Amino acid sequence: MSVTATHMNTINHLSTTCKIPNFQPPICVDRRLALSFPRKPYSFSQLLPKTLNGSSSSSVNRRSRFNISKRFSVSMEWQDCTVKKEVDVPVSVAYDFYLDRESFPKWMPFISSVEVLKDKPDLSRWSLKYNAFGQDIKYSWLARNLQPTPNQKIHWRSLEGLPNKGSVRFFPKGPSSCIVELTVSYEVPALLTPVASVLRPFLESLLRGGLERFATLAKTT
Repeated sequence: MSVTATHMNTINHLSTTCKIPNFQPPICVDRRLALSFPRKPYSFSQLLPKTLNGSSSSSVNRRSRFNISKRFSVSMEWQDCTVKKEVDVPVSVAYDFYLDRESFPKWMPFISSVEVLKDKPDLSRWSLKYNAFGQDIKYSWLARNLQPTPNQKIHWRSLEGLPNKGSVRFFPKGPSSCIVELTVSYEVPALLTPVASVLRPFLESLLRGGLERFATLAKTT
């Protein structure tokens, strides 16, 4: 069946005059959609976690794991021990005797050796050896003597090996006697962590015994 000229004119007229209106959903549907979807669509990059400098998610993950490990890392426990002893010698004598680091093994029971470096006399190598808690305890460290205050204060800190630091102070009590106060701070070694609660009083007793021998030897110098 052929299409007549009249039919063709009618079709052309409809194609130019009739337009499909834009679809407008009912108000109730539009409100639901507005509540269901964000007004501004997210881009894919917005879904990735970013740091302030715009780093990628992989670096964020690595950094997050690092921060978590730092937050939950176990830090070693530090302890402080302080003992004091009256020594029946002038403060200058006690001070000079304590400056002789290589004489420590003579009066400190757990110090086995001390070697002052010849080219750097402010540095010294220390060795600790003692039998306690059913085992032989051995440690060593390199220490630096910090600037002292003559007849008043000697202090030090370790540079490597067993972490420790401390000071000894001298208080004149009269022309022929003084008070020696020794403070030692140390990081509890992992080996001794199970006995950390009794380590401080144990070390305090050793330091107190050491100062008693120090007082005896200082009178013979």
